[in-house]
Amino acid sequence: MAVLSIRELTGRDFTHRFGEAPVVTRRFGVTLDDPATANQLILAAIGIPHGAPHPEYPFLLCIEGSVKEATPTPYHAQVTYRYELPQVGTAEWEPNPLARPPQWTFTPATTTVPGTNYYHGDDNDDQRPLVNTAGDYFEGLTVESSETRATITRNLGAFPVDLALAATNTINNAEYLGGAQYSWKCQGIGANQRSEMVNDIEVNYWEVTVELLFRPETWILKLPNVGFNYLPGGYSPKAPVYVTDAAPNSCTSGEDVPSQVPLALETDGDIRTSGDPDILERRPYKSSNFALLFGTPTY
Repeated sequence: MAVLSIRELTGRDFTHRFGEAPVVTRRFGVTLDDPATANQLILAAIGIPHGAPHPEYPFLLCIEGSVKEATPTPYHAQVTYRYELPQVGTAEWEPNPLARPPQWTFTPATTTVPGTNYYHGDDNDDQRPLVNTAGDYFEGLTVESSETRATITRNLGAFPVDLALAATNTINNAEYLGGAQYSWKCQGIGANQRSEMVNDIEVNYWEVTVELLFRPETWILKLPNVGFNYLPGGYSPKAPVYVTDAAPNSCTSGEDVPSQVPLALETDGDIRTSGDPDILERRPYKSSNFALLFGTPTY
């Protein structure tokens, strides 16, 4: 079985809709010595692989080749090639899935977080504890937070187990993608097995997806320094926080009684007698170098 002759047919198709990339097709007539000649043998004889540039429009690459047998006789076939502008750009497009660059997508998201502080007036730098006029926090108060979800997709020959174990549930240890330290968190790394035929060669790989989530207020816990217990004078043992009973008709009027709400504490654990509670910052996640682990998108 062999290909006897190849001839490009006249009448190339060219379609270019406004606002979209052009689409071009080329057709070839092939003469065979045997009607059972394999399609891949026919395509190999013409020699236009995936990713080959169009002879007139080099920015358009071949993305599809099809064979129609018995056209017009059993000893003839017609081959059609389709050329398009790849979505990721000509310079980065690669037929081999393992050589393709990572793809990035960014989507908005929302969540609720505890309401512990607020911005005073019009000053974005004046953040204060969110308490009532008696200095007590509003229990269970939450506010909506806008987030940004970044998804990175790349192809690898093997699933990166070490990366998944090291990076999942960690936050960035330095500024990353314009976000401050500790503002990005790796939500997880997943993968799906894929197979593609690249110029008559089967390529098996893993399509790996990394999900990162950005919080503008960072992933650091901001907790009011309040409690139901305190350290008298800053030393153990603990004692319950108290208030003075001011009810005139109460049998304990004027005495110290256990407080029904947590009270502000000093840095040494003693009761704070005046002023709003401090905000304690605690990091509940490990940190890692996101720039090294995930890189940055190509703009």
